Amino acid sequence: MWFIFTIITTLLWGLAELFYKKGSHEDQKYDHLRVCVLVGAVMGIHAIFTLLTTDIAYDPRNLIAYLPVSLCYILSMACSFFGIRFIEESLADPIENTAGAMCSILCVLFLGESIAPAVWVAIAVIVIGIIGVSRMEGSADVNRKQKLGNKLAIIAFAMPFCYAIIDALGSFLDIFFLEMETSPLIGITEENIELIANVSYELTFAICGLILFAFMKWKGVKFELPKQKDKALAAVCETAGQLTYVYAMSGNGAIAAPILSCVCVVSLLLSRIFLKEKLTKKQYLFIGIIIVGILMLAVLEGE
Repeated sequence: MWFIFTIITTLLWGLAELFYKKGSHEDQKYDHLRVCVLVGAVMGIHAIFTLLTTDIAYDPRNLIAYLPVSLCYILSMACSFFGIRFIEESLADPIENTAGAMCSILCVLFLGESIAPAVWVAIAVIVIGIIGVSRMEGSADVNRKQKLGNKLAIIAFAMPFCYAIIDALGSFLDIFFLEMETSPLIGITEENIELIANVSYELTFAICGLILFAFMKWKGVKFELPKQKDKALAAVCETAGQLTYVYAMSGNGAIAAPILSCVCVVSLLLSRIFLKEKLTKKQYLFIGIIIVGILMLAVLEGE
């Protein structure tokens, strides 16, 4: 069953990326905040459902204890939601998926961990791909600056990198928060520590969503729910993917992890098919290099 859940998780997260992009509009200033509100609402519902259907004896103080990690993940997603208003999903998603490589580098720099030479090769492949994609942004084939203006084009292209860096920091912090010996979480056991962390994250996202909703109401921004169908579908796919991810990793994680890393491939294909996104041949080449590096890293870390 774990293999089926792995495939389902990969497809759900790929669909989530598709609907995030489909529901984002370049000309609507607060569109990325609308996505945050809807993701927070769906995650909040899922968190409450978890609390009502499981016996984990959740301590509300865990909201504060897990806050540094939750904020990293929420802020990284907000960066992603802003970026995809202007950047092609097939370009943004592979860059965002380099977060795993960045987390490995953080472990080397701050924890003194050593990684195998083959892992360094995978990271080098990812770096080559990123450099290539970055250089292509300034080429005549990519007219983003002409379309958006220099400042907004630079900010928009920076968002996938911001996501990767902040998400990597969250994953790095999770090393401490999800270990029984170092975790500041309250009332945890080996069986419920990940569930408590996830509930804390989802409840925090729900609170942030409420704050952003109040902010938009104060600014007089319209939030017509029937017009947010794509955003809502993205939020449902994202949260459902988190649920199936637990079951996917409960089996053979060494095989599940590389398959889950194919989310960026699924996202690229769906964006090409349904959103009719077109990149230059060189962009596809360097994105392909990034994806190869990500898959190499996933396979090597799973060994």
